[in-house]
This record gives sequence, structure tokens and C-alpha cells, in this order.
Amino acid sequence: MRNYLIALAAATLIASGAQAATGHMAGSELMPTAKVSLATARATALHARPGKITDQELEKEAGGTGLRYSFDVISHGKTYEVGVDAKTGRVLENQAEGAHPD
Repeated sequence: MRNYLIALAAATLIASGAQAATGHMAGSELMPTAKVSLATARATALHARPGKITDQELEKEAGGTGLRYSFDVISHGKTYEVGVDAKTGRVLENQAEGAHPD
């Protein structure tokens, strides 16, 4: 499974552009407390909801361990929010954005 995630992360970086994956991100000051890398979280999000990541942030939010990566993923013309726990790598959220996304 780990090798799969590493390969998926590498493919994700190539497909979506390494600059977007390593550029400034809201909540980047929280990165030292995350146990899951941004690349792995991106791969996990895209495995849960295939598409294109258009926005990403690391935030403190209720649920899971309280620290999550949040990704906006466009899939089939619709925007979904996919949340990945930054300490466990577990998918916490995978649903369509409402009329008033946060």
C-alpha cells in the first residue's frame, strides 16, 4: 500500500504540476505538526476523488485528530471538498461543495 501511495503521489505531482504542490498554501505554518506529507495527502485525496486539485490548505478543524488537509477537487465539472487527516492520512470528508463553500 505504501509503495502504491508513493507512486500515486509522484504521478499526481507530475500531472498537476510540482509547483502547485509545493507553492504557498494557507496553513503552511502548521506543516511541522503534520505527520502526513502534502504530496501523500494530495495522492490520497485524488485516490478518493479523481479529478484536479484547484485549492489546498492545512487547517485546524474538528474531526479526526483536529489537523487536516482540505482540497477542492474538480471532478466531472463539479467541485468537491476532500479532507485528509494530516496525522493519520485518513479521508475525513469527500462531498460536493454546497452553494456557499467555506
